Amino acid sequence: MTHRFPIKEIARQAGLGTATVDRVLNNRAHVAAQTRRRVAAAINELEAQERQLAARGRRMFVDVVVEAPRRFSRQVRLACEGVLAQIPEAIYRPRFLLQDIMSEEEVAAAIDRIRKRGSQGVILKARNIPVVQQAIENLAATGIPVVTLVTDVATPARCAYAGIDNTQAGRTAAFLLAQFREATPSVVLTTRSQEDFLGETERFEAFSQAYRAMRPADQLLTFAGGGGVAYDTRAALEAALKDAPPIAGVYSMGGGNAAILDVLGAAGQRPTHFLAHDMDLENSALLKDGHISVILHHDLTQDMRHAFAALSAWHGLRAASAAPVRLSDVQIITRHNIPSDFR
Repeated sequence: MTHRFPIKEIARQAGLGTATVDRVLNNRAHVAAQTRRRVAAAINELEAQERQLAARGRRMFVDVVVEAPRRFSRQVRLACEGVLAQIPEAIYRPRFLLQDIMSEEEVAAAIDRIRKRGSQGVILKARNIPVVQQAIENLAATGIPVVTLVTDVATPARCAYAGIDNTQAGRTAAFLLAQFREATPSVVLTTRSQEDFLGETERFEAFSQAYRAMRPADQLLTFAGGGGVAYDTRAALEAALKDAPPIAGVYSMGGGNAAILDVLGAAGQRPTHFLAHDMDLENSALLKDGHISVILHHDLTQDMRHAFAALSAWHGLRAASAAPVRLSDVQIITRHNIPSDFR
């Protein structure tokens, strides 16, 4: 494996020991494939960061930990890398851990590894569960700030939240779907990737309250599960929709939309309106083809700017914001105004 970086630098970027990195670089036996991938990824990350090394500023290692399907974590990574050169006060060196679904044990172990090896900050998208709350508190106790991204975690130990205003998003979805629907009472399906993502819970609660006020005669079917991953979502939703009445509209809060549409089609369900979240490659294709009516989007690049600004402020490198919650506005995207990056 060719490289031009010291082994110690690669090891620090990968979060591995120097002996392990040496075995990988020299193609020795008894090294797991996952470890080889981590070293290769670390070298790629170092190469991507080289353009920053000429800049002046403090060098900061930041861990970006995201539990989300690859289509979304890809957008998170692109947004993160896109803002690095725009930060004047420091040279941020991100280390990425991006995984579709993480068990409680996996996310706790990942955060504990970060605590033990050290970090100047963590940008975290994870579920709002006790083990994650405790892990954030452990990081804070050792002087490592945590910014939650897109979905918050209910602990005062995190230093900031950067992401969409999920309550605003839920109310917006309710308003749009209520306007689309005919006067006849109908059935609307709401879907979430998990019960434990606080952001999706906020969307769901705001949507339910607003929609029931506007359309009290309609029936809301609720579904949560699958983690936004196609196979798992398909299997869970098939069971949930067995013997379901005709569904007129869908509000998908957590992704897996191609799988949701497949299950609905196989069940003979033809909802006339489908609202979803986040522009990514899958959703943009579904939007262009008319399978999704509206996408509620937010600017992940702005969220990343807010996240890094919060970390810089915590380290005293820029003025602190009075508000630890930094919200991005909801953008309404149809096939007529798709952002240029997805056309």
